[in-house]
Amino acid sequence: MNVADIMSSPVYVINADEPVSYARKLMLRYKISTLLVLNEGKMVGIVTKSDITNRLAQAEPLWRRRPIDQVPIKLLMTGSVITIYPEASIFQAASLMLENKVHNIPVVKNEIVGIVTRTDLVRYVAEHSEEIKTKVSKLMTEDIVSVHRHHTINHVIDEMNRNEIERVIVKDDAGKPVGIISSISLALNLLTDFQGELSTKNIKMTRKSAPGGQKVYRYVREVPLTAEDIMISPIISIDVNENVSAAAKKMIEEGVTALPVSDGEDIVGILSRTDIMKSIL
Repeated sequence: MNVADIMSSPVYVINADEPVSYARKLMLRYKISTLLVLNEGKMVGIVTKSDITNRLAQAEPLWRRRPIDQVPIKLLMTGSVITIYPEASIFQAASLMLENKVHNIPVVKNEIVGIVTRTDLVRYVAEHSEEIKTKVSKLMTEDIVSVHRHHTINHVIDEMNRNEIERVIVKDDAGKPVGIISSISLALNLLTDFQGELSTKNIKMTRKSAPGGQKVYRYVREVPLTAEDIMISPIISIDVNENVSAAAKKMIEEGVTALPVSDGEDIVGILSRTDIMKSIL
């Protein structure tokens, strides 16, 4: 089995001068997380949901004043694109991704014929349980970064960037895990405002006319979105003693990019698609 057997096709592309808003529309319409960027028919870059999240969050004030529908995708894309041949092995594809810390590799033979994604490799692991016997406990990431459910989106992004991670666990007032936020889920939430600002919500402020009296409407206040507004909940987890192929299958079935790892009632780690890919090596 080689790359041609597992790659995704067709590949969706965008012109380098097209705006971020158009990239978002394509991602939503086709339920994809990656676009290849072309300039005069030549591949010049690649852009993912995570790129959009991070670049806009870290943008200078001038960018924030510039309407998002005027920001060309070439300002957010990754310019150096690693490619692979369709005849390459699954092992080579996983090695390239892990060594270069990339999430997707275009498959090229004279022209673009497909793309290998982390999901493609996770699906491969899920379908080869008889060959891959690695336990979840061997590959999971034990260092868990958490945020409070009332933390702002800016705080969530800061925590991800500071710890160089792609997801955080959301906890309630009692410290109990109640959700998970990934950089991918952040991307589409951040882009709902076409002025490039972080999304907000309106809350109704009330007061009592007298102690024990009925609450009455006072005014509406605009506040930033918080972690609980965009987290995925309830948490879908995998037992620490399970085989990594079972985790890969669950990830595909549930449509998630990572699984918190449980030991009884405790969350003891996180297993991501990147972690699962290591079982191929």
